[in-house]
Amino acid sequence: MTPNQIAAKVTGLVAKYHIRDVTLLAGRLLMSFIFLHEGVTLATHFDGAAKAMAAQGVGLPLFVATIALQLGAGLSVASGLLTRLGGIGLGLFCLATATLFHTNFASQTELLNFEKDLAISGGMFVLAAVGAGKFSLDWLVVSYLQKRQQDKEMVRALLAVENHMSVDVRLPV
Repeated sequence: MTPNQIAAKVTGLVAKYHIRDVTLLAGRLLMSFIFLHEGVTLATHFDGAAKAMAAQGVGLPLFVATIALQLGAGLSVASGLLTRLGGIGLGLFCLATATLFHTNFASQTELLNFEKDLAISGGMFVLAAVGAGKFSLDWLVVSYLQKRQQDKEMVRALLAVENHMSVDVRLPV
């Protein structure tokens, strides 16, 4: 088997089994897990977490917004509903977190957290660029809306044909 034949066979298998969409689903779930876990942890330990955040200079409204963003955008990315918006939100959140809270590069832990936040941010921006794939609520919604649009166009076309046809009906009386 030649390299071109192997490449063609692999391409066929990828298309047949939706490897791209399975990979996007796995990536979305893996990337959203950290935000869902952290959001649930902050919400379930609200008082202690709010005090710890206040010590870092984060007020209560921003702390609540952080929980809402992590849970809302995390669910958005995981489910594939408004994925691009969720990806952009979490990408910007990670950039802000990296630049505001992890800039003590003398500490190896802080440097690692800075780099991790940049990497997650990049992944979220890539997700925002490519979308959620076929295994997502975004795809279901778009498919439904396209079907409705096709149905509306069909009805419009049938009505147009009906309106242009004149039928003379004469009663025998």
